[in-house]
Amino acid sequence: MSLMSWGMYPKIKNTVFKFNKEATLQEIISTHDELIPYGNGRSYGDSALSTNIINVRPKDYFIDFDEESGLLHVQAGVLLSEILESYVPRGWFLKVTPGTKLITIGGAIASDIHGKNHHVEGCFSECVENFRIMLANGKVVTCYKDLDPELFKATCGGMGLTGIILDAKIYLKKINSQYIDQTTIKTKNLKETFDAFEEYKEKPYSVAWIDCLAKGDKIGKCLLMVGDFRDDGKLDYKKKSQLSIPFNFPSFALNNWSVRAFNWLYYGKAKEGVSKQRVDIDTFFYPLDAIGHWNRIYGKKGFTQYQFILPKETSYEGLEEILTAISKSGKGSFLAVLKLYGKANDNWLSFPIEGYSLALDFKIEKGLFDLLDKLDEIVIKHKGRIYLTKDVRVSKETFEKGYPDIETFRQYRKENKMDEKFQSNQSKRVGI
Repeated sequence: MSLMSWGMYPKIKNTVFKFNKEATLQEIISTHDELIPYGNGRSYGDSALSTNIINVRPKDYFIDFDEESGLLHVQAGVLLSEILESYVPRGWFLKVTPGTKLITIGGAIASDIHGKNHHVEGCFSECVENFRIMLANGKVVTCYKDLDPELFKATCGGMGLTGIILDAKIYLKKINSQYIDQTTIKTKNLKETFDAFEEYKEKPYSVAWIDCLAKGDKIGKCLLMVGDFRDDGKLDYKKKSQLSIPFNFPSFALNNWSVRAFNWLYYGKAKEGVSKQRVDIDTFFYPLDAIGHWNRIYGKKGFTQYQFILPKETSYEGLEEILTAISKSGKGSFLAVLKLYGKANDNWLSFPIEGYSLALDFKIEKGLFDLLDKLDEIVIKHKGRIYLTKDVRVSKETFEKGYPDIETFRQYRKENKMDEKFQSNQSKRVGI
């Protein structure tokens, strides 16, 4: 059996290992090289692909929960969706969550994921009390940020390259509703978009859909959605039925015209100016999870998500330049998400810095990587960086320029012989 990433690119042959006991995992690690942990397969590129894959998803037990503090102890294969189904009805929510709930706890730590409230809560590692991890020598250690800061900073955001996370304790957030009071702000250009983000920056959650094919004085027009939890005691959160894409779309289905049509319809659905809505958790945080196998929309060749972040002082100029380049190319994305970020943390490969991030989905087609190379140049010129969890093609040179702690990470891996055991297609490409 071979496993793929969510982007369905690249397709490589691999051997998949499962383990029931830690002793079995120790034996796998001692007898194989080029190992990488694999959760629920929702990373977009090749960060969880290697010659040998350790499938952690079956390790999905709930171990303990402290109702007073909100401290939850779970195995690394537990999905965020499983936590929500169990704990939202009891008045608890994830402190930090990405745009999909279908990822594992181990994957959330390895990617140091972030969400719509990074400017308030930071990355996922901020809510991690500790985690247990099996290292390259087969030893299992419990890692606390204060007691083992180097292992913590290397593992959180380290893309599975320090070992196999076995379980973790994370803090949940107290809520009193499964509903969000959402405000939608419709902007006409990038300046209005930035002004809106600043005006509503006190809101705990914010995200913008942006029309990346708009031109001229309409570049950067968006729908900015901000919100916070209601306080109405309605916690009847249930798993919803799901539509599913049954097959890969033909590659021609997603093109310049279909993306423009979608963008026109989506932008047109919102009222001019400011409007208010009441939406549930899934609608606000996880709209794409309502569609099973939505990655098939991009066709059998697959797709990639290009996500970058720019420092706040260069964000406006850089985004204007990048959106202009995308618009001219005609290779637009109907999933273009703009977010505001707060301060960076100390983790060596964690993605966020204070500024703005844009994430765009592109189908794999001729000329795409040439365009992304051009976007890389703009990102680096404006002192930005690329997100490894979404990446499938960035060069070593480009990657290094965005991450000043890369040599510290490399040296730590080498000193602890992690580089001899844990490798992914991505880690070999960018030299980590």
